[in-house]
Amino acid sequence: MESAVLDPVKNSVHELDTLFKPKSIAIIGASQKELSIGNVIIKNLVHFGFTGDIYPINPKMDEIRGIKAYPTIFDVPGTIDLAHVIIPAKMVPQAIEDCGKKGIKSVIINSAGFSEMGDEGIALQKEFLSKAKQYGIRIFGPNCQGIINTDPDYKAYCDFTFTFPKPGGISIVALSGGVGAFIMQSLYDLEIGMRFYASNGNACDVSIPDVLEYYGEDDQTKAIILYTEGLSNPLDFMEVARKVTRRKPILAMKAGRTEEGAKAAASHTGSLAGVDISTELIFEKTGILAFNNEEEMCQVAMAFATQPFPKGNRVGIITNTGGPAVIATDELISAGLQLPALSDRAKAVLQATMLPEATIGNPIDVVATGGGAHFRSAMDVLMDEESIDSIYINFVTAPFTDTNEVARNIVEVSNLRKKPIICNFMTNMSLERFQETAKILKDGGVPCYSFPTTAAKALGALYRYSKLRARDIGEPALLNVMNTKIAEISLNQSKKEGRSYLTADRVYDLLTAYGIPVPEWWLANDIYEAENAAINIGFPVVLKAESAAIVHKSDMGGVVINLKSAEEVRVAAEKMRDAFGDKGLKYLVQKFLPGGKELIAGVSTKPGLGHLVMFGLGGIYVEVLKDVVFKIAPVTDVEAREMLSSIKATRLLDGVRGEKGINKEKVIDIIQRISKLVTDFPMITEMDMNPIIAINDKVYVVDARIKID
Repeated sequence: MESAVLDPVKNSVHELDTLFKPKSIAIIGASQKELSIGNVIIKNLVHFGFTGDIYPINPKMDEIRGIKAYPTIFDVPGTIDLAHVIIPAKMVPQAIEDCGKKGIKSVIINSAGFSEMGDEGIALQKEFLSKAKQYGIRIFGPNCQGIINTDPDYKAYCDFTFTFPKPGGISIVALSGGVGAFIMQSLYDLEIGMRFYASNGNACDVSIPDVLEYYGEDDQTKAIILYTEGLSNPLDFMEVARKVTRRKPILAMKAGRTEEGAKAAASHTGSLAGVDISTELIFEKTGILAFNNEEEMCQVAMAFATQPFPKGNRVGIITNTGGPAVIATDELISAGLQLPALSDRAKAVLQATMLPEATIGNPIDVVATGGGAHFRSAMDVLMDEESIDSIYINFVTAPFTDTNEVARNIVEVSNLRKKPIICNFMTNMSLERFQETAKILKDGGVPCYSFPTTAAKALGALYRYSKLRARDIGEPALLNVMNTKIAEISLNQSKKEGRSYLTADRVYDLLTAYGIPVPEWWLANDIYEAENAAINIGFPVVLKAESAAIVHKSDMGGVVINLKSAEEVRVAAEKMRDAFGDKGLKYLVQKFLPGGKELIAGVSTKPGLGHLVMFGLGGIYVEVLKDVVFKIAPVTDVEAREMLSSIKATRLLDGVRGEKGINKEKVIDIIQRISKLVTDFPMITEMDMNPIIAINDKVYVVDARIKID
């Protein structure tokens, strides 16, 4: 047979069409065993109504589940878009080569026994990947569930799970098949339609970024749910996610946030960066909506499937009962939304259309006896109000009102898609009458929630995404007063000397080269030189012991502050000599800056991602308070400003009880210069600047440590 070898081409989303939109599927390893994967997949394809051709491949069977079987794929008369491979791992490389010769472009390997099983499995995986690349095949898996496409034109249930979703606008991609199947079932139980599903197991070829990009280009996918337990290539993920979130929301959850046994780094910065901080920052930087609760993520998806996004944070509430509106208000305010007052024009309309007992304001209480016309008037008013961006409805099915008429009016206004509508629908579903009301709302695409808090969280999530989508972090600033040559010489010299940590003089030279302000200093070789340096700098001074053996100087008595005379410097230096020994000991003399706010900034590294830049309150209690925030380098001006406003003690930076605030612009400049430094020199793996003293209108880095690889 003539080979179907292809020249390597650049990956594109269209390469995955044969995976997600197959017109013919071969099951290599098809079986008559009722509970085997090779049987269940055929059963699912038939049950779901796959519109294409199914080719079971089994050399010992004439038919499986009533479908003609073939000894090999070469015996199949037509073309094959997609093949499932469900055979022992050792046979997979040959199967992939056969698929290549047949011209199959996509393969789902359900079989396990590869990279997850050690060296032998890794070798097998490399072997079949090499053959796949040779023939231009995209591999999904191995050790995976597969994909589902609910599009009526395909109905491709290429998976061995058991939930059969109805068509909709939510697409799911999950690294874990178990969690993915649970999310799919949860959406099904909530009566939320699904577009695509993908769980890619080992993800040796088709990756989560590949799937996200494919979903991003799919017009019928309205929102994406992502579950991951790790990002193998964070930079690729960020590039794709940033593009996708500009078009549609990604709702994501990352497990492993409290992984035990995470190694604490030697620096403050490294130890303050939590186990999962890098993933959280990736989500933030790319505009992904992050969740810590899978139930909330699925509930929120209901709103994203049908509602437009609010233009702002101003919400109008309509209710026919008091208490739930109060609960909702608390949650909405916590989510950053506001309840603006209604205009006089709006109040006049409501006065003329509401029952006498109704409350005219925001919330609008139409009272329990309010019917469809009253709800409609309230919704029309809020839709016309320029000061309202979204509508939240508390709807209790009172037995003395026509609840179906209320529901129909809510659906009619919702279908205008002018502003998002979220409904807290409180009812007794055991009554057939109210079941009909619920059906009207759900069939009409109105997201309904049983609890006011849940409904409010959903609206809060819509607002969060609209804010993320509108957020422009800009580009890194063009900084002046930098001497990269001096920095390069200092770092390379330390590397040649085999140093992990830069000496104090090189640290301060490096900071100065990048325009990062430091107090006047001198590195003295002995006690006599330290005394003279203190006299030249001017008292008061700080004396620090400098030795490769001393990491955290303040913990070991290696820092003495506010020395006011040469004699005090000499006495302090002698104590350090007695404590640490004279061998290799030097003395850093530095101008003492009393008062001011103590801040911290620093850098740590994450494999595959690069540098994380940290800012927060500094001093000796930093590891206790942990009031710090992180951003991924390079940090822009917008992100640096967000860092200052994001710490819990942000109000302290503005000054309290008569104190002057710090010069924020100078701190923002330092953060960006740190980011630029580590971006220019990736060999810097850790950096601590603690404390940074913000005093009057000036900001200085008083103490710093830099570690290189």
